[in-house]
Amino acid sequence: MSITLVLVVVMAVLYAAGVYQMLERSLTRILIGFLLVGNATNILILLMAGGSGEAPFVTDDGRSYEQIAEEMADPLPQALILTAIVITFGVSAFLLAMIYRRWRLANADQVEDDETDASVRADAAGISAQTTADDRALDVLLESSDEGTAAKHAESAMTDDRKEDR
Repeated sequence: MSITLVLVVVMAVLYAAGVYQMLERSLTRILIGFLLVGNATNILILLMAGGSGEAPFVTDDGRSYEQIAEEMADPLPQALILTAIVITFGVSAFLLAMIYRRWRLANADQVEDDETDASVRADAAGISAQTTADDRALDVLLESSDEGTAAKHAESAMTDDRKEDR
């Protein structure tokens, strides 16, 4: 098994575990999930950078600059990974401060359902039920009008046939 395949498997496991943790109700688990997703993203950037190469500085060893440039590692993915690490650290510190504040105010780590969210969900269910009833009534009306239209078309076709026979 190549090292790249191992990194792909590790990245997939980190993404899966991170998303699973982020879907939990505990704020600490959400933070851990965010950290796992951040690390998986760093591995993804590392994998997309390609193979390893020489250090990105030029030495005078008799080779041409074109040969040195072909063998040189691309420093951009490394800079992106460093930037991603800093961003992940900043967001993690912010989430940790929010978790600490929540713990100080409510002595709880769980996120509860908001009463406003529950009332909006109930209103949406009522609107959905009303819309479904209105749609059924409209379907019945359309079907009855289609039957009447079909009967009128059949009558007009029969009278047209009779006129042609005369």
